[in-house]
Amino acid sequence: MIIRRKEFIQVGSLATASLMLPKFLKAFESPLRVMPGNKVLVILQLSGGNDGLNTVIPYRNDLYYKARPRLGIAKDKALALTDETGLHPALTAFREYYDDGSLGILNNVGYPNPDRSHFRSMDIWHTASQSDEYLNHGWLGRYLDAQCNGCDKPTQAIEIDDILSLALKGEQNKGIAVKDPKRLYGTANEKFFREVMKEHSNEAGEQPVDYLYKTMAETLSSADYIFQQSRLHPTSAEYPKSELGNSLKTIASLIYSEINTKVYYVSLGSFDTHINQDAQQQRLFTEMNDAVGAFVKDLKQQHRFEDVLLLTFSEFGRRVEQNASGGTDHGTANNMFLLSGGLKRKGILNAAPDLADLSEGDLKHRVDFKSVYATVLNKWLKADDLAILNRKYDYLDFI
Repeated sequence: MIIRRKEFIQVGSLATASLMLPKFLKAFESPLRVMPGNKVLVILQLSGGNDGLNTVIPYRNDLYYKARPRLGIAKDKALALTDETGLHPALTAFREYYDDGSLGILNNVGYPNPDRSHFRSMDIWHTASQSDEYLNHGWLGRYLDAQCNGCDKPTQAIEIDDILSLALKGEQNKGIAVKDPKRLYGTANEKFFREVMKEHSNEAGEQPVDYLYKTMAETLSSADYIFQQSRLHPTSAEYPKSELGNSLKTIASLIYSEINTKVYYVSLGSFDTHINQDAQQQRLFTEMNDAVGAFVKDLKQQHRFEDVLLLTFSEFGRRVEQNASGGTDHGTANNMFLLSGGLKRKGILNAAPDLADLSEGDLKHRVDFKSVYATVLNKWLKADDLAILNRKYDYLDFI
């Protein structure tokens, strides 16, 4: 049987997902469950550059309203956390987490010599590189490389998407990109693919497309495995029918299953609010608030919230001053949310942005995001952060 390149590409979701799959999936055919007490990391990427100043609002700071006379969120609308600081009005669940001690907020997170390009800045965050350093493998991919070196049941990372982010691509191992385990399973079991593999298995000698056939074979096995494991302990909790709600419901079911997955990755966006920022941020934050709210409620009911750390980030913040189009332009430093029942420090973890001390109209970073990564790798995932990040960064004390 001859398979043409065009036919292979036309398969769509299977071809896309299969090329992102690691070679080590066979090791998972004997399940190793992530039991309570083992830590899981969930990363929520706010794509497009979320405006941090209208997320964590300095509502007692006159400079904030001077820079944003029409865009600043009024004090009586902000969800007060302290006498100085509040949250965006759509983030009601996050205010509850602040009140119950399960939310940490890091201000002024960024990196030296910031880049205002979406693509370049996201690459820097994904690879944990310096601003003048270009890497083709991500920080979580290198985590997989380190964890899978010589072990018979390597740790796995799953991104709930059709395309794998650079963050999860290592030099030797990669995470898995899968939007819906059931859909991947159904596609992988189409008669076309089974026949292709049956015919190819009878062929002798090396073929130019051997890599594609091998990848397809790994996909068939992996799709079966992920789907079967996702059915073992599906969550019965109600989630919003939004894309993020469906993604977090899938993650919850996998956390409760017999699958040994330590890292989950999901994205929401676009937060690139050059125009009409109020409506766009309100819509996205409502989706995030409702989906994360359902996820946390689910984890608490299953007594797993102490084992899960949800971390949010965006590739950069926005400029302090509003623009002429009812929005904000690309900026630099930003805030991060840290959400877990296992935080050692919670609340507002460091000083708010200093609006009187800017760099060409932008916030100055005070915390290098790679220190956050180092802390999560070392203290949460129990990994060698120095080997993964290629240099030593100070640990923070939120875990």
